[in-house]
Amino acid sequence: MDQPTVGILHPGSMGAAVAACAATNATAVLWCESGRSTASVERAARFGLTPVATLAELLDRSDIVISLCPPAAAEALAHDVAGYGFAGVYVEANAINPERTQRIAALLPDATLVDGGVIGSPPVGGKTPTLYLSGPAEATACIEALFANTAVQAAVLGTEVGKASALKLSYASFQKTSRVLVALAVGMAREHGVDQELIEVASGRTDSYLSEPQYVAKTAARAWRWAPELEEAADTLAAAGLPPEMLRAAAATLARWNDAKDDSELTLTDALDRLAQP
Repeated sequence: MDQPTVGILHPGSMGAAVAACAATNATAVLWCESGRSTASVERAARFGLTPVATLAELLDRSDIVISLCPPAAAEALAHDVAGYGFAGVYVEANAINPERTQRIAALLPDATLVDGGVIGSPPVGGKTPTLYLSGPAEATACIEALFANTAVQAAVLGTEVGKASALKLSYASFQKTSRVLVALAVGMAREHGVDQELIEVASGRTDSYLSEPQYVAKTAARAWRWAPELEEAADTLAAAGLPPEMLRAAAATLARWNDAKDDSELTLTDALDRLAQP
């Protein structure tokens, strides 16, 4: 389709930045301001998104809808969309397991569902995340065209819905659990007064997360989003007959930081203290 109208659900830090990239090849990118926070309104305005009053209006005007929200909200959001009989292309780009993606596809019988997974940081400041896609070929080609020549790199994995979700969670399982292990390792070392020595040891090794303990504070601030994602990944492991306990334990560890949501002022010391004394 030429110059489609796109709807974004909802413009969080990732969603707004991805939507702004889509605007390069779209007639307009819409978002529904009903019930959203002041921060969402300001973010959407900063990225040049067009507000509409209701979800019904967004769905009526949009050829393509991109769902990018916290994992726990993905299915409820799809239920809301299903109530309006949306018949365009629905990009389920949340960090959810393949079975949930299939359930969402079943919820939207009139729509064409594209399974998506974003790997990388939001596309701002020179960052170039990849949006992996799987689903019907014609629909994935439309999404590739939507992000052509933008900071979002679209990559098609095939026609099977679930592949993009599986890739996203496979990567997240390692990348996010590794950050949790850094917090535990540095916290243990600090208890015995050898945290600086631990960091020095790790710094001599290639690409060790242990050489970046300052990232623990960022992990704490993002824990409210990461914990549900690891629970989704654990469900995926269990469905494959693999042990999910490691990821469930990591999610439980992240939950100790729930009250640090999006705290950009958090320090490493603060994060470790909260981890030890929730």
